[in-house]
Amino acid sequence: MSAAPKPEILAAFEAAKGFMPLGEGLALYAAAAEAAALGLPLLEVGTYCGRSTILLADAARQAGVSALTVDHHRGSEEQQPGWDYHDPETVDPVVGRMDTLPTFRRTLHAAGLEDHVVALVGRSPQVAAVWGGPLGLVFIDGGHTDEHATADYEGWAPHVAEGGLLLIHDVFPVKIDEWTGQAPYHVYLRALESGAFTEVSATESLRVLRRTGTGI
Repeated sequence: MSAAPKPEILAAFEAAKGFMPLGEGLALYAAAAEAAALGLPLLEVGTYCGRSTILLADAARQAGVSALTVDHHRGSEEQQPGWDYHDPETVDPVVGRMDTLPTFRRTLHAAGLEDHVVALVGRSPQVAAVWGGPLGLVFIDGGHTDEHATADYEGWAPHVAEGGLLLIHDVFPVKIDEWTGQAPYHVYLRALESGAFTEVSATESLRVLRRTGTGI
């Protein structure tokens, strides 16, 4: 039976600012709980305001491992002013740019999970370049351009341990609009075609793959 979050964790997830629907959140939690049993850190690319981080952090807490989350906190392309996913509340009035870090920290505080998350503030390729250890899970949920999705995959997929899980969010085989796009779908296909990963499950736009071979 798949692991499920406790009611208070689920309530914190649903109260947090973000875009992940409940069904995908439950699938993410189940995958995180499974991967955490490897005894290795769990990492997500694309923190935003911490909605999905809550689930990773609780699964990590239960297993005694760390949850890591990577984001520059300036927002991805579709979250900038003038676009459908922009939230004016995330704009720093002093610098005039998005800054989701304060909201993220409040999200973790409200959920009681601050001590179980390491926030890596920076651009994904730069952080990946200095990361040296294996990971039990990598959850790619960052920028949706081909450039950014490919960089996230190439930077972090090599760190997924044997038997570990690679999760890719917003996988749409058919293009929906300019910003949801198909870059995550292209990365998903690349992972399968590499022979390094085997699909485990698909829940709405979330794909869960397991490392079963070498390379990316």
